[in-house]
Amino acid sequence: MADTFHDTDALVAALADAEFDRPPALVANAHITGVSVARALAAHDVPVIALDRVDSGLAPPSDAVDYAGRVTYPLDDADGFRADVERIADAVDHEPIAFACMDEWVRGFAETEPDGVRLPFSDLAGVERVLNKANLYTLCEELGVPYPETYEVGETPADEVCAALGFPFVVKPAHKRKFEEAFGTNVIEVADREAFDEVVAEAREYGATVLAQEKVNVEVGADTSLASYMPPESADREPLAVVGNAAVRYPEFGSSCLVERVEEPAVREHALTVLEETGYHGISESEFVYDADRAEYVLLDVNTRPWKWISMPVAAGANLPMAAYADAVDGVEYEATATTDGPRDARWVYLPDYVQRCLTDAAFWDVLSDDDWASLLSGDFEASEGGLTTGVYRPSDPGPAVTYLTGEFTDREYYCSC
Repeated sequence: MADTFHDTDALVAALADAEFDRPPALVANAHITGVSVARALAAHDVPVIALDRVDSGLAPPSDAVDYAGRVTYPLDDADGFRADVERIADAVDHEPIAFACMDEWVRGFAETEPDGVRLPFSDLAGVERVLNKANLYTLCEELGVPYPETYEVGETPADEVCAALGFPFVVKPAHKRKFEEAFGTNVIEVADREAFDEVVAEAREYGATVLAQEKVNVEVGADTSLASYMPPESADREPLAVVGNAAVRYPEFGSSCLVERVEEPAVREHALTVLEETGYHGISESEFVYDADRAEYVLLDVNTRPWKWISMPVAAGANLPMAAYADAVDGVEYEATATTDGPRDARWVYLPDYVQRCLTDAAFWDVLSDDDWASLLSGDFEASEGGLTTGVYRPSDPGPAVTYLTGEFTDREYYCSC
């Protein structure tokens, strides 16, 4: 594990004295997703440098992380971020590979393109083709991929939007960042015309393009995503993909806390069709919900980065971070079990949220068996072929869980949930 979370100067100095036999990975940010990415790479002996703007993330204490330190937050100062990352790249004797674990870090790397750093995902234009929901839904329309009825506010008169959708409906941004700055969330449900007009007016003050979208009659527990790595055209390989069902969330409509591998051919086909048409390459999560009225899955969003439950496809035999690393580094090979024999059954659980759901929701019934709990508490799940894996807790690598627990005992807060 990283013995110290350095400031930028100290991190550069430490790296200048370090020796790596292969390019290290730069993992940013260094929290729940970051520790999962670090573990996936370290399993193949890839050195990991964890980057963040604060020292309270869960990744630095992991045995999978070799060095950790602070860099300028890209949303605060993009030029400062680029300068920090270029100093880090210059200090190591290989070109590092960047793994960005939240949208702002993806944009930080894609927009600034730091010298001496390899990006295992599309350039900014390629990322934008996927992240811009207005473009994404237009593409869905052209390809025949189901998606919620959606209108871009301004392109369609407000009266027509309200008449077509009927209240309540949801308002969301074409781009997340400016909308989040205005409202602190990505989706707002509006119950009447007054509420709709207020959201639109405030969004305009922030320069955010707004979409009005039907409120889908979502079947609870059926949310399904395609976890995938799209190789660059030069690799001449098939995509690596696993479908996961967010079977349990905490709270009920909150963040995933138990995800299972499932067979949903329509989800796989529709997501890959969209990704291939955009030309995007890299790791991504294509999010679908099951529309009970349409009796089919509809595409909501695509995240062009690793995400919280990325350890599930790794457990299923598709190590997406390692596949991305192998394509970015000459002479490195990775053969995924999921491509040769098909993905294994796998389940991922984030224990803090899952336990809270069990303790606080009287209507929820624990879906883990006694054998599952025994495997978790004994640590046997790490060595078994049962396909059960976790978000943070692993007895063989206790540092992140210890940091989580001690943080819960204090009033210290981390700035990001993933």
